[in-house]
Amino acid sequence: MSLWDRIDAESRPPLEALWEALPGGLNGIPDIVARRAAMSASRAAAPKGTFPQLQITEHQYPGPDGSLTLRLYRPETAAALSPGLIYIHGGGMIMGDLESQDENMREAATELNMPIASIDYRKAPEHPYPAAPEDCYAGVSWVFANTETLGMDPTNIGLMGASAGGGLALATALMLRDRGGPELAYLLPIYPMIDDRHATPSSHEVVDIGIWDRAGSIEAWGWYLSGAEADAYAAPARAEDLSRLPPSYIDVGDLDLFRDEDITLAQRLSAAGVPVEFHLWTGAYHASELFAPKARLSQQIWNTRYQAIRRMAGLAE
Repeated sequence: MSLWDRIDAESRPPLEALWEALPGGLNGIPDIVARRAAMSASRAAAPKGTFPQLQITEHQYPGPDGSLTLRLYRPETAAALSPGLIYIHGGGMIMGDLESQDENMREAATELNMPIASIDYRKAPEHPYPAAPEDCYAGVSWVFANTETLGMDPTNIGLMGASAGGGLALATALMLRDRGGPELAYLLPIYPMIDDRHATPSSHEVVDIGIWDRAGSIEAWGWYLSGAEADAYAAPARAEDLSRLPPSYIDVGDLDLFRDEDITLAQRLSAAGVPVEFHLWTGAYHASELFAPKARLSQQIWNTRYQAIRRMAGLAE
């Protein structure tokens, strides 16, 4: 049975449509500028919801090499100092921006009734490692320094990211631990991109799904590292010490290139004494819940994440 035959039936049509529009998938576009434009066009064509009870504001924070932008999603019904969440978008370290999951952040802030601060960072190949994690560290530090303005309880702030954002969330948590920075209450690295070595079985299996296949992943890591040797902050799978990290929630699809490195991450975190909840979603490809949001599997994925956040943040179900 091929990987395509194993894809959840309701999650498959958007992937087939992508292949029809872009033969070879997103990574079939060799020019990174054109690839980013195709990703933005696809996002712009998606239907948008309305969230009238949500206040959305943008704030500037100082990064290591200039000002960066943070987008705050704050429900009008949230407490004055509510549990908060910081979010880091994905894009393989080479794509993505604050618009990438704007719709999902609006939904999440509304569903959870808590403020979410979405932070941005510089991308490779223009800005290789360590630009991205240093920018994220600066963004997280700024949030903790401005919790009253953002409406967040400084003792109850989590960090979440997906794909490259998941890897950056883990890298940032390691940096906060090692540098004596602010203390996160919990961590959600969602199908995180954490290993530059591409040595796992799943990294060899996922070659033709069209969403983050092996060749595209190797290319992105090459641009991101730009000849530098990967360390624990560049590729958290290389971290020797995973102790003293926040309680964590991780999920990944069984048809995701990152499957095996993320399974190993969950095992290593647990062995290091970190409380971990892990989910392996059968039939899910990389970011399938974003490409097929109406699929029942996608809804189950999001609902399980929301339940984990409520539990870790001490919110009522």
